[in-house]
Amino acid sequence: MHIVDRRLNPGGKSLANRQRFLRRVKDVAQRAVRESAREKDIKDLGKDGRVSVPVDGVREPRFSRQPGTGLQDHILPGNKTYVEGDRIERPPGGGGGSGSGEGGEGGENSEDAFRFVLTREEFLELFLEDLELPDLAKRRLAVVETEGLRRAGYTVTGSPANLALGRTLRNSMSRRIALKRPKPEEIAALEARIAEMRPGDPALPDLQLALEMLRERSKRIPYVDPIDLRYRRFEPYPRPVAQAVMFCLMDVSGSMTEHMKDLAKRFYILLHIFLTRRYRHVEIVFIRHTDRATEVDEETFFGSRETGGTLVSSALVEMKRVIAERYSPDDWNIYAAQASDGDNVSSDGPTATELLRSHILPACQHFAYLEVGDENGPRAGFVEHRTTLWRTYEGLAKSGGAIAMRKVNHRREIYPVFRELFGRKDARAEAGA
Repeated sequence: MHIVDRRLNPGGKSLANRQRFLRRVKDVAQRAVRESAREKDIKDLGKDGRVSVPVDGVREPRFSRQPGTGLQDHILPGNKTYVEGDRIERPPGGGGGSGSGEGGEGGENSEDAFRFVLTREEFLELFLEDLELPDLAKRRLAVVETEGLRRAGYTVTGSPANLALGRTLRNSMSRRIALKRPKPEEIAALEARIAEMRPGDPALPDLQLALEMLRERSKRIPYVDPIDLRYRRFEPYPRPVAQAVMFCLMDVSGSMTEHMKDLAKRFYILLHIFLTRRYRHVEIVFIRHTDRATEVDEETFFGSRETGGTLVSSALVEMKRVIAERYSPDDWNIYAAQASDGDNVSSDGPTATELLRSHILPACQHFAYLEVGDENGPRAGFVEHRTTLWRTYEGLAKSGGAIAMRKVNHRREIYPVFRELFGRKDARAEAGA
């Protein structure tokens, strides 16, 4: 038997060679993916990506003769100008062939980088490889699946408990009609006719022979044959034991500028891409708040112009209500990401602290607080001025609450901060060191 795989490879290339190449340049490609992710929009992260790696990163080691030693013969075909012993003048301006060095034409664009296109799956695999969901021991992951059973038609073998009587009798009737099996009423009528006849009647032998043939034919064609049996068939299918819901909480008061909202949106999109790689089903709940909170759709969440005062506890109360009504912590992995500029009414601190400690944090797998600032503010990781909300959450974190806090001021800081929040424990430890 010969098997020919005629599936088309991406771009007409060899899929096996492509995977081998990606394994060889994995570290270089991963660094290139991270660098490209800082420059492109978050909305484009889920698409195919073009990345560049240095030429040195794709070269393979090989054996070669040491130049300047041994006997070397060179054949240069097509030479009609020079003969042996002639001296070749250097081209004006130091030009020459365009090699891979800096002196070639085109300068640094000659062979400085090797460009190739990654598919969506390859890009995300490299992009999210060193990330993990924190605090996974509390509930089961959706990638851990249990086997469920569902109806999948009928089969000719199976357990007697799964015997489909209706389908079996229908097959039996079809077969008996096709093979013209004698009906019991027909045999009974012939037996009654013979019983009424007198011995010696000339028609009696023929009727007895016909009755014998009917009985013989009835025995040869059984009422239910093994080929008529049909059993209900069940097949296993993967059933996720848990799902994920992501709560996006954002302050939309007058102090939140468009730059701050843009930073929050990029962080939320990164988190959503990350969760969809770990769970088969992810729902998003958008909660915006000023001095009161409401659950809204995505367009209203990022585009509404409503302004007002700031009361963080209103968003936490709304999140608590939604969890109680729709997302039981026993069945859902709950994640929350809050973005704010840090402003809050000072008297609201104790209320927010109690809501988080008693209701929100016990139900959440992970709670991330992202404080967004002005574009010209300090770099990520440096908090020169501790805002009201930062001090509130800092007290929870010091008391052992499962809450992570970071501050960003520029778009380029979103991905590094995201890796600090969701990177592997060893990577986070190195970053903290």
